Amino acid sequence: MSNIYPLEFLYDGQCAICCFDVAHLRRRDRRHRLSFIDISAPDFDPRPYGRSREALLAHIAARCADGAMVEGPEVFRLAWAAVGFGWLVAPTRWPVLAWMAGTAYRVFARHRGMLSRRFGGIFARLTPDCANGVCRIPQQR
Repeated sequence: MSNIYPLEFLYDGQCAICCFDVAHLRRRDRRHRLSFIDISAPDFDPRPYGRSREALLAHIAARCADGAMVEGPEVFRLAWAAVGFGWLVAPTRWPVLAWMAGTAYRVFARHRGMLSRRFGGIFARLTPDCANGVCRIPQQR
C-alpha cells in the first residue's frame, strides 16, 4: 500500500457502535484524510468495492486511495493513524497483539448486531452530534 489517504471508511449507519466510532473519527479528522461511506444507505452501490453489501456488512472494510481494500483491525489502524493516533494502535501490529486484536475483532464482528441492539442506546447517548464543524455530546434526558 503506497497511497493510503484519503481512506474511504465503509461503515454500517444502522449500527450505533459504528456511528459512535465514525463520529469520533470525523471529529478528529482535521486533515480530511478520511471519507465515510454508509453502506446501509439505500443508494449505496457495493459494485465499486468488488464485494456484496452483505460481505461489507460482515466485516469492517475500507478502500485506500490506491484502490487497495483493507478489512478488520487494519481499517482501525489506518483510520486512527489518519487522525494522529497511529502511535496508540501501532503495537497492535506486533505479532501477539496482532493475533489478539484480530481475534477480538472477529468475535466483535460476529456479535456486532446483538451488541448494537443491546448497548446501542448507551453509544447513541455518547455519540457526538456534529454540525458545521462543531461537535457536542447530546444532553441526556
